[in-house]
Amino acid sequence: MLDIRLLREQPDLVKQRLATRDAKLVSAVDEILACDQKRRSAETRLQQLQADRKRISKEIGAKKAKGEDTTEIEAQVRALGTEMTELENETKQLDAAQRTLLLNVPNLPHDQCPVGTTAEDNPVVRTWGEKPAFAFTPKSHVDLGKDLGLLDFERATKISGSGFALYTGQGARLERALINFLLDLHTREHGYGEVSPPFLVNSDALVGTTQLPKFEEQQYRCERDDMYLVPTAEVPVTNLHREEILRQEQLPIRYAAYTPCFRREAGAAGLGTRGLIRIHQFDKVELVKITTPETSFAELESLTANAEKVLQLLGLHYRVIELCTGDIGFGSAKTYDIEVWAPGQNAYLEVSSCSNFGDFQARRMNLRFKNAEGKNQFAHTLNGSGTALPRLFVALTETYQQADGTIAIPEALRGHFGAERIG
Repeated sequence: MLDIRLLREQPDLVKQRLATRDAKLVSAVDEILACDQKRRSAETRLQQLQADRKRISKEIGAKKAKGEDTTEIEAQVRALGTEMTELENETKQLDAAQRTLLLNVPNLPHDQCPVGTTAEDNPVVRTWGEKPAFAFTPKSHVDLGKDLGLLDFERATKISGSGFALYTGQGARLERALINFLLDLHTREHGYGEVSPPFLVNSDALVGTTQLPKFEEQQYRCERDDMYLVPTAEVPVTNLHREEILRQEQLPIRYAAYTPCFRREAGAAGLGTRGLIRIHQFDKVELVKITTPETSFAELESLTANAEKVLQLLGLHYRVIELCTGDIGFGSAKTYDIEVWAPGQNAYLEVSSCSNFGDFQARRMNLRFKNAEGKNQFAHTLNGSGTALPRLFVALTETYQQADGTIAIPEALRGHFGAERIG
């Protein structure tokens, strides 16, 4: 959530930065400021009435002490009370309206974020490795999964509907091995503390990490309990310190967590592809950081490097792109996407999105720390996939397929998988 003081003091700057996302957002600034002016005017009037009532009440006391009639002046106090009640209700309504408006305005892109309108404008920052060459036509993970008994989409559809996957046999074993490999790498070598959070969260948690109210339709909601299935571990993990004041020496805090993730946006009619590329439920290991403002962008670089290390150890060709202002996520100030090459798809697939949210999420969560001067300050939050499993599964199986129909297991993964080959 943006700081209302920033909108008041530098409205032109806010408009300019938001316009790089979408020119339509400029009008939202004026709407928020108009609401803010009404709210502040109502509060000022309420404070004046409170002072008047206090003053008149003293006059009543003085008059009664002298035996004078106070009927008329007491009527004035009652009238003031009625107006004050109306103003109190008005300020509450305006305060709620202002908060709703602020919750629906995205973060300001970082001033060095590349300006653009679509994904076509995202610059490639770097690449690693080379696309694998095959002496045969590489199969897709769907065909490999069927031939080797790794995946069963038909039975997944039978029990859950379209857009779900069932891992079977060595496919299920590979998925489990990848999860353990990722968690071990990030906790043992990259310094993240492992947590295993609940897979159901309340609405406050989703508001804190920006999924609500803007993206309500994308969430899986358990209406009877007013709970939501997690769309990513970012939600429960970032909220671990909601409504807390941390000590500066505690920062940065780094967490790694595995959860399944549940997303409605992959609606069955709009999947548009076969296999694991876009599904409703998938596994992911998430990386979360809570930092000081001074260190957050350096921490973003190291977080991205941590996610890249996964692909380097597995020997998978990838590229890193920086998202432009028109393609960056709602709450992010700066984002790198890591895209791995999948030979069977003949395409790059996003396996990680690493973002710095600045204090945008922290304001929504009231997550602060006491700085060196002893003042409470909003922390900066970051997260990134370390990585998402389905597309990693796709890239790995398609990259390491062999001419004899088997799949080699990268050396870094063999200890977790327990074998050198599938098939």
